[in-house]
Amino acid sequence: MVASSVKILLIEDNPAEARLLQELLKQAQSKEFSLVHVKRLQTALEELHQGTYDVILLDLTLPDSQGLSSLPHIISHAPSLPIVVLTNLNDEELAIEAVRQGAQDYLVKRQVNVDVLVRSVNYAIERKQVLESLRTVNQTLQTRVDERTAELVKANELNQFKSEFVSMLSHDIRNPLNTILLAAGLLQNSDDKLSKEKKLDHIQIIRSAIKNMAQMLDEVSLIGKADSGKLQFELCPLDLELLCHLLVQEAQLTVREKQLTLVFASYGEFSKALWDESLLRHILGNLLGNAIKYSLPGGKIQFELIGQENTVTFRIQDWGIGISENDLKQLFQPFHRGENVGRVPGTGLGLAIVKKCIEAHSGEILVNSEIGVGTTFTVTLPVIK
Repeated sequence: MVASSVKILLIEDNPAEARLLQELLKQAQSKEFSLVHVKRLQTALEELHQGTYDVILLDLTLPDSQGLSSLPHIISHAPSLPIVVLTNLNDEELAIEAVRQGAQDYLVKRQVNVDVLVRSVNYAIERKQVLESLRTVNQTLQTRVDERTAELVKANELNQFKSEFVSMLSHDIRNPLNTILLAAGLLQNSDDKLSKEKKLDHIQIIRSAIKNMAQMLDEVSLIGKADSGKLQFELCPLDLELLCHLLVQEAQLTVREKQLTLVFASYGEFSKALWDESLLRHILGNLLGNAIKYSLPGGKIQFELIGQENTVTFRIQDWGIGISENDLKQLFQPFHRGENVGRVPGTGLGLAIVKKCIEAHSGEILVNSEIGVGTTFTVTLPVIK
């Protein structure tokens, strides 16, 4: 609905034409009109920044703008304002084109009377209001469509992830299950033929397979808790240097099997602070495990702990097979495994868990790697006192 009082910005360089329009508006009976007159496009643009208007009357022949070139400037400065263009007798085609490009109506000079002028102004305002309402509705609908599309894409990705998850988990669990079944079958069917040492070996194989399955399920559970926001963060005083020494000791058996050299060094001061030991073990255990797993026999691994005033940095560097640029982009995605890992066993969950645990600690992780040269992971965590 058009307001009872209408404020008009008239852009017209001809004083006589401007006075005529002002006189016609004064004769209007239906409502009050207030008119501000400017002679140049630039002045009009400045006025639009300062004042509030209901409609624009625009002459298409101005000293600083000719023809339709005025329209884009006006529309960009006041996209919600209706525009009525003013033309001469021989410019009707130009006026029609102006309407196609965004104006709401046009008036031919010297053919305007009070009724035509008021009707055109009212029509322009009402039409623009309808167009703006439609635009708002369309934007709302588009937003809803985009949101719904995003939801569907996310649901499809989730379904795909679940499918991959079930497939991967069933595949990875099958190996230790088969090991358990085979070793248990041998114990059951050949008990009287096996020596005590052989029996103990088979029992140890079963225990190791069960441990692998339990670790795999723990990793899956941790990923699920992190994604649902239920990952617990339990802080307690912890000696970081001692923890790192323990992790190095626990890794020695695997290190010796691959004839690797694992060197640990610590630098800086380590004041009393609070840490979540479980999350730290997941972070450092996975990173050390990967460094060992993807190092070549006879290689070296450097493990550094660097203490600073407000942060602690863990740096684990290997000279192993490295990571490609393409794999680096997906490195922390669950179940993603590098294209060059070959038959090296793994679930693809380790680095995803590392990332979740670091985020729980409000830290960050950086990776520097090159195929055939090696990989360095740098983890920085804030000190909580």
